[in-house]
Amino acid sequence: MIDYVKGTVVHIETEYVVVDVRGVGYRVFTPNPYAMAGSDEPVTIYTHHHVREDAALLFGFATREEQRLFRKLLDVSGIGPRVALGVLAGARPESIIAAIQQENVAFLTKLPGIGRKTAQRMILDLKDKMDAVAGGFAAAAGLAYDPPAAAVGGQGEGTAWPEAREALAALGYTPAELDRAWQALGGKAEPDEPVDALMKRALQQLFKG
Repeated sequence: MIDYVKGTVVHIETEYVVVDVRGVGYRVFTPNPYAMAGSDEPVTIYTHHHVREDAALLFGFATREEQRLFRKLLDVSGIGPRVALGVLAGARPESIIAAIQQENVAFLTKLPGIGRKTAQRMILDLKDKMDAVAGGFAAAAGLAYDPPAAAVGGQGEGTAWPEAREALAALGYTPAELDRAWQALGGKAEPDEPVDALMKRALQQLFKG
């Protein structure tokens, strides 16, 4: 099992990079190959070695935490390596973790290859397993991890955010902008906060840029 490769990125395509490790070129599929461009210094890419009957493939990530999240996604029925890679390419890992913990089906179904049933399976299979992964991202960033409060009121994530997010998206804001606004709000709404009030607070963050 190949756990990581360390070498120089010598070639980049839209889906993968080629890493030269002591004269051997390893093709590594990664969520954002171009993020590894522009450096002649050796890089360490944490990998998942996927073996099937007709191929042995390497999927690679910049951090151990991304590698761990990728492997958790593979535990979900219906998610293979390509779909899991697309999920990580479609949003920041922290946003994916938060959506699973908060049962945000609307967010998850916007990710490549994820339909409503698969999103529901992700929540069912992974919600109780995300604390350890989220804690790893927080530790890597030098932050304390505060697990989200349990969902209440039958609104999925226990807040008005899914509805507010949909309304803001209709105004033309991109998923990345909305993710940043939600993170700026601390990833949670006030207790019993109405949708319009949450939208106003999110807009304040969006206006800040």
